[in-house]
Amino acid sequence: MVNALVTEDYACIGVYFFLVIAVSLWSTFRPNKDNAAGYFLAGKNMHWFPVGASIFVSNVGAPKFIGLTGTAAASGFAVAIYEWHAVYLLILLAWIFVPVYVASGSFTMPEYLKKRFGGVRLRVYLSLASLFVYVFTRIAAEMYAGAIFIQLLVGWNLYACVGVILAVTAVNTVAGGLAAVLYVDTLQTGILLIGAAIIFGISMTEVGGWTEFITRYGVAASNMTLSNPANHSCGMPRADFQHIWRDPVTGDIPWTGAIFGLTPLGIWNWCNDQMMVQRCLSAKSMGHSKAGAVFAAVLKVTVFFFWVIPGMVSRILFPDEVACSDPVTCDRVCGNEAGCSNIAYPLLVLRKMPPGVRGVMLAAFLSAIMSTLTSVFNSASSMFTMDIWRRFRKRAPQAELMIVGRVCVVVMIATSIVWIPIMQQAQGGQLWNYLQAITSCITPPWCWVFLLAVFWKRATEQGAFWGLMIATACGACRMVLELTYKGPFCGSNEPDTRPAVLAKVNFLHFAIIISVVTIVSMVVISLLTKPRPPEKLHKVTWWTRHDSEDPVESDSEDDFGIDEEAGSLPEKKTKMASRNFCVRAFYSWLCGVSFKSRPRLTPQQKALVKRKMTDIREEPGMRRVTAVAAIIISVFTTFLLGFFY
Repeated sequence: MVNALVTEDYACIGVYFFLVIAVSLWSTFRPNKDNAAGYFLAGKNMHWFPVGASIFVSNVGAPKFIGLTGTAAASGFAVAIYEWHAVYLLILLAWIFVPVYVASGSFTMPEYLKKRFGGVRLRVYLSLASLFVYVFTRIAAEMYAGAIFIQLLVGWNLYACVGVILAVTAVNTVAGGLAAVLYVDTLQTGILLIGAAIIFGISMTEVGGWTEFITRYGVAASNMTLSNPANHSCGMPRADFQHIWRDPVTGDIPWTGAIFGLTPLGIWNWCNDQMMVQRCLSAKSMGHSKAGAVFAAVLKVTVFFFWVIPGMVSRILFPDEVACSDPVTCDRVCGNEAGCSNIAYPLLVLRKMPPGVRGVMLAAFLSAIMSTLTSVFNSASSMFTMDIWRRFRKRAPQAELMIVGRVCVVVMIATSIVWIPIMQQAQGGQLWNYLQAITSCITPPWCWVFLLAVFWKRATEQGAFWGLMIATACGACRMVLELTYKGPFCGSNEPDTRPAVLAKVNFLHFAIIISVVTIVSMVVISLLTKPRPPEKLHKVTWWTRHDSEDPVESDSEDDFGIDEEAGSLPEKKTKMASRNFCVRAFYSWLCGVSFKSRPRLTPQQKALVKRKMTDIREEPGMRRVTAVAAIIISVFTTFLLGFFY
């Protein structure tokens, strides 16, 4: 597998990097990036197309290429529920949550909790928890999945590959802010879809069409499995591989968990996670925000055809490797005794795609890694700067916020590199299920914090915080068990010695349990504590989003992103920097600060800026178009879920 690429492949990769760097540099010279609103929200001036493209491609990432396709190879169609389920949640994001976030004038999700509940505990805790999750799950998963793909395709030194990817990623995020991320994501969406469409066409050609695909997958097993009837239970494809809705007891993705457990996980990921919400907040209007979410929902439908089907085809074509069922054999094939389904997609690209096209697919894979990393870095820097740094530097000027945001990205990159060898040791037969299992222990409580914040005015800060603490403690216990106990390997004939909460309770069912704990705790504690006064709830709930008055925030911090004249450096620093023009120019470009004096805004101009940041009005024509589009994609997704029941 080493040195499989040829000149044409390297040429495609080179062209890809040239385009990415060109688009990134172009976006850095656009206006509205030398202040907080410009850097973190792209100046709230983005059209629906880059917003939707960025939402989609930021969620693809390397785990889709490795984890999602690997689970499809091992299990069949059911994993598509994660993608089609997201269609409804993207509409929920644009029609329900974003209007509240925008009306409240929040840059970040922790900032919204501060405006809704008061106090600082929830805001700081969510910021720290999100940074932890970003670094040790999302970034770690990208690096681990990237290592699998790059080592199979290229054979380059792992750290050299990671260094190049992180370097280009850092340039995109550090220099350009969210605008650079959105524009580059738009380019990468095209590359991803073109490459995925090509490999889907090749896959279906290789297996002889849909009917042959279904027939051949049903018997796709390694020679060792076929020659050993005693091992059929774990080496053969699941009997229900054609179905999405599976038995609540024996199903790997039970339908009860897919409906009631996956929903809080999905609401957190699509409606409350800074990385996704930030894209909708950057739209120039509510109409463009809704259109971007609908566009992303349309793209989510394609994942079934472009990733799930090729993963299953890879098992048909390479059963001895992808479907290995003996721990010794699997360890020899891919270095993982738990199974080798994670290599399904890389094998398909490496062995079935022609020269040149292989380079396109590797570029698409790099796009997936970089898109997710840029999104994570930008969102994490936003939360750290706005929700943690401002706790210590309440009067920090715009220039300081820009620099802190960029330093945060550099620190996260360094942490990611340190985490790579740890992820190499974290072996999991199916990376996708592993990630979802960990997520089910962490995110459901946060989902209910936001749901109650938006829809129940009686929810209090004490109820939200202590209910969150109780549920988080329950989730932490399960997560420790997940990391401590490993299930028996397929074909090992070892007894399952895991605690019953792991062996008998599917992670999606656990998400239901922890959701009930969260709701009961928050409701009871909220009813026992003093409610937040009505004058402090203006514009921060679904019921008060249209209020004309701003909320009374007696304990609030300084407003973020509205004081535009704070963007330039103090005069003394300006004179010092002007001594060396080259240093000044580089510093200004890299750190996004201006040495030019800027006119102070009048009260009327400040009011106009604030109105732009909090305006939730819609044009009637665009409102009707987006509503019709949302209904159409929802109905079509419902049809698919019924067809592949």
